Amino acid sequence: MSDWSRLPDLAARQVGGSVLAANDEFFAERENLIKNEAPAYRPHTFTNKGQEYDGWETRRRRDGSPGPDWALIRLGIAGVPAGIVVDTAYFVGNYPPEISVEGACVPGHPTTEELLAAPWQPLVARSPIKGDTRNEFEVTTERRITHVRLNMHPDGGIARLRVHGTAVPDPQWLDDLPFDLIALHNGGRVLDCSDGFFSPPNNMLQPGISRFMADGWESRRRRDDGNDWAAIALATEATPTVLELDTTHYKGNAPARISLDGDTADGDQVTLLPPTPVRPDAPHRFRLAETRPVHRVRLNVFPDGGIARLRLYGPLTDIGRRQLRDRYTATTSGR
Repeated sequence: MSDWSRLPDLAARQVGGSVLAANDEFFAERENLIKNEAPAYRPHTFTNKGQEYDGWETRRRRDGSPGPDWALIRLGIAGVPAGIVVDTAYFVGNYPPEISVEGACVPGHPTTEELLAAPWQPLVARSPIKGDTRNEFEVTTERRITHVRLNMHPDGGIARLRVHGTAVPDPQWLDDLPFDLIALHNGGRVLDCSDGFFSPPNNMLQPGISRFMADGWESRRRRDDGNDWAAIALATEATPTVLELDTTHYKGNAPARISLDGDTADGDQVTLLPPTPVRPDAPHRFRLAETRPVHRVRLNVFPDGGIARLRLYGPLTDIGRRQLRDRYTATTSGR
């Protein structure tokens, strides 16, 4: 076992990785590339496109072009890759003869078009690989990477991609972040919502990473000019500074945009985050500029869709701190 194989898999689904796009996935879906479990094979499982494979598989090229076929992967953990595994388990007569892997560092939540136009650097040069094999490649870059591009020359199938490396977090997200103000276990709760047809909004406030689509909040499709929303009580009065919103598992049904409003103790409503585009199947972080404390927020989704997890961070006010202490004392005294 290579030393770098003991490092975390930066692309793993369980840490927030996502396969954003691929030029072709005719025989097998691109999302299989970063599944947590080892590849499996079930013989004689045919769909209308042929034998079902546990991996990413493209159609055979018939136009004479050399390829490559490609897939764009957003790392769940941005960092410096040390080694890459291209696993072709069970792909015997349909694996690509060669692959290459590129990396890029693109901040924010870029679109597919923005990623394709980004400056990419080679991580694994065009190299031959074997079928039904765990093909390992050492990476020597010292650059922080947020996205990788896996290329198959010219086409074929790959079961899994692993990107082992060292995390390099952005310091702006580690400096001054207090606890989650709306987490269920901290006292946050949903007061009301416009719609919870597919799954209830309190799911957003659960701990951990969302396990599947129904583990978040999803509304039905709107057929009018309005938008869906959820009103959420904070654990106590505070000044929110960071919003985290995760659309993991919501690929064809994520909102197009979101916004966040807050209610002050004086009864005013303030804009914490104006309408902002969000990406499907992706974690997001937003800095909030409003400095007035609030005790309740309203998440607006435009026009509808699903949210896997919602987090809100910021310092407590003196009033909020006292409310927490008084509530705790009142419910624990006399023991």
